Amino acid sequence: MEQSQKHASTEEGSKHKTVDFGPSDGPMIITAARQSIYTYLRDRRISIPSLLLSDPRFEAKRGCFVTIKENDSERTLRGCIGFPEPVYKLSKAIPEAAISAATQDPRFPPVSISELDSLLLEVSLLTKPEPIVVKSQKELLNAIEVGKDGLILRWSFGSGLLLPQVATEYKWDAEEFLCNVSMKAGAPPDQWLVPGTLVFKFRSIIFQEEAPKGSVSFIP
Repeated sequence: MEQSQKHASTEEGSKHKTVDFGPSDGPMIITAARQSIYTYLRDRRISIPSLLLSDPRFEAKRGCFVTIKENDSERTLRGCIGFPEPVYKLSKAIPEAAISAATQDPRFPPVSISELDSLLLEVSLLTKPEPIVVKSQKELLNAIEVGKDGLILRWSFGSGLLLPQVATEYKWDAEEFLCNVSMKAGAPPDQWLVPGTLVFKFRSIIFQEEAPKGSVSFIP
């Protein structure tokens, strides 16, 4: 999950600028995601929470991921799905990603309504992915900032994405991050070194529950 990148130049900094959200927005965003899941599990319908309709910032198109975790010492993953590209308004992207993370992640059984209150939610708002342009694939190692950049790798047979916080959680260096996003794309771990393989980076801001339905931390 990524963050707004700050650069020395105004032009470069604007390229990675996210919508103007801050720490105080966390409870509203997490509540909207949780409410969307609950409504879907109860009524089997997708609805946009009024919280997202009353704020014009959610009219912006933005990539978005929702991650669900167990409330255990390991913060075990329970589901994660989203939209890498800014194809939907946030008012649509957040509910859709939340419901999909809870019910459509093929790695896990669907979340039950009785289970929902015991799970942790995390919402990442993404900047638009930008291709990393290098002369040699090995230069990718110096072109990403681990813990800040998320990665998308595309090759002939598919693509894979890893949010920036994943590298932090697993304490990966740049090479490990690139190897793991290669495998996420269904490729060999050294696929990032193969000429013609495309690697994109993005940033995000993250809203993360500290406890189920509890306080929300903000990672810019």
